[in-house]
Amino acid sequence: MLTLKLITEQTEKVIKGLEKKHFNGAQEAIEKVIATDKIRREAQTKLDQNLSESKKMAAQIGALMKAGNKDEAEAVKAQVAQLKEVNKALEAEMDAAQKSVIEQLCAIPNIPYDIVPEGVGAEDNVVVKTGGMETELPKDALPHWELAKKYDLIDFDLGVKITGAGFPVYKGKGARLQRALINFFLDEARKSGYTEIMPPTVVNQASGYGTGQLPDKEGQMYHCNLDDLYLIPTAEVPVTNIYRDVIIDEKDLPIKNCAYTQCFRREAGSYGKDVRGLNRLHEFSKVEIVRIDTPEHSEQSHQEMLAHVEGLLQKLELPYRILRLCGGDMSFTSSVCYDFEVYSEAQKRWLEVSSVSNFDTYQANRLKCRYRKAEDKKTELCHTLNGSALALPRIVAAIMENFQTPEGIRIPKCLVPYCGFEMLDEKPF
Repeated sequence: MLTLKLITEQTEKVIKGLEKKHFNGAQEAIEKVIATDKIRREAQTKLDQNLSESKKMAAQIGALMKAGNKDEAEAVKAQVAQLKEVNKALEAEMDAAQKSVIEQLCAIPNIPYDIVPEGVGAEDNVVVKTGGMETELPKDALPHWELAKKYDLIDFDLGVKITGAGFPVYKGKGARLQRALINFFLDEARKSGYTEIMPPTVVNQASGYGTGQLPDKEGQMYHCNLDDLYLIPTAEVPVTNIYRDVIIDEKDLPIKNCAYTQCFRREAGSYGKDVRGLNRLHEFSKVEIVRIDTPEHSEQSHQEMLAHVEGLLQKLELPYRILRLCGGDMSFTSSVCYDFEVYSEAQKRWLEVSSVSNFDTYQANRLKCRYRKAEDKKTELCHTLNGSALALPRIVAAIMENFQTPEGIRIPKCLVPYCGFEMLDEKPF
């Protein structure tokens, strides 16, 4: 969440940033936070004054009793008792205002960096780079859902039978391709200095609030009501929450973690041709990279993460492009975000496969994730960053569609050692 210091000292900048993200009622929301915090501060000031006065009165009572002025001492005692009741009311007012401020801040998104372009939606995102190999497909090229059926790689109907729409069953070489991609992505992350984490795939409410999925995306998360736990939408949630309520020594930054997990998203309201096959699922596999860093170094960390994801797509030989998201298309929590898309020649459309974001101090403030500076031992909020490296479904779709041949689907060279075969075809293992 945004810090009160930022809101009070740079109010206009915050309001303009929220308007850039198309957050309705930005000025009213910020003014309400400031007004509520003023109530808290005034109650705190009055309480501090009363406590100081009570301390002086306590000393007076002792002196009066020692001098034999019992009646005066009792009168002062009565005043102290009255102050205690007033203080109880002030403490309740202060606590209520503090709680209200936190609730209000949690409902306000992060503000974008200056480099984030203006815009309302995906059509306003800026393409900053394109790359990869051009694809030439046979005239009778098929979309991946047809290829999956032809070569018995993925069974969407069986997933509906077992669970419901959006829960595919991978079979045979299709399952082995999934496993190959997972291991490839994890190995590449390890080579880049990331420590592998194997976290839980369910989290408590505090973890959801820590990274900003709650309350913003509550309706998009699967909730286990009996235990009040949530299925994770991304490994970002449990991995980043490792550092909730933690103070890190500056010498230990940046922290670089990666994790493979299943991810679960309700995707309420999703329908139509854009969600066919693997395009949009309720459960899918993903490898995530997460960094915790200092404010001074986080921009460099972000660039390194972008280079890492681009390197994966280059090794997979897929045509890709990198987009800087506009204010209106960014997530609730990010300060700047770049999306990676791969081109599906069979579908004639771009498929998002990764988002790499810098959250500045927004998540760290919610998490109370700080670092101790080496120079003066003072503590400051960390910067948090994360990105998909990579999400599997659309990568699988792009490989199947872009590398299809009359003989079968060619496996990218970098995956052959992991798969143990060079083609997805009708032949058995």
